Amino acid sequence: MNTEALINELVEHTERDLARAKVFKTLSMAELQHKQNSDSWSILECIEHLNRYADFYIPELRKQIEASKHQRSTVFKPGLLGSYFANLMLPRERLKKIKTFPSMDPLDSHVDIDALDRFTAHQTQLLLLLEKSRNTDLTKVKTAISISRWIKLRLGDTFRVVVYHNFRHIVQCQDILDSFQH
Repeated sequence: MNTEALINELVEHTERDLARAKVFKTLSMAELQHKQNSDSWSILECIEHLNRYADFYIPELRKQIEASKHQRSTVFKPGLLGSYFANLMLPRERLKKIKTFPSMDPLDSHVDIDALDRFTAHQTQLLLLLEKSRNTDLTKVKTAISISRWIKLRLGDTFRVVVYHNFRHIVQCQDILDSFQH
């Protein structure tokens, strides 16, 4: 996989997610807190879920990129586990629900509009990290993951998981908004 093309794709996704978050910021609290049913998340809860993951991944990505001694590589070779997780995150027409960890579940946690500001800040930091990652090897640099301290993913796979996870939930937010408006 071409490293430059991958980073460009991830930057494009992140910029789109950032733009959607800015649109969400203009919505009413009724729209932001609307739930399709009692067991589903609101837009603000989806965003808070992403913030909880970003609180782990942004510092981890930064730490590994800054500590990297590996030179830039033009080719990224995805790992088996990283590809599995990344592909699992991508939204599909018949989206398979994935159970989240209790610490990452914002259901009924009374999230306020500041969650959107935090998300915007996280996405801005993610864009900066993607740019910095152009100067390192996305295959050789490894990162910890939030679900296990013993499993490490390749930097490129971790970026894919984070960005695709964001994209998945931004699509979910749009679906929630559409259901409110209809």
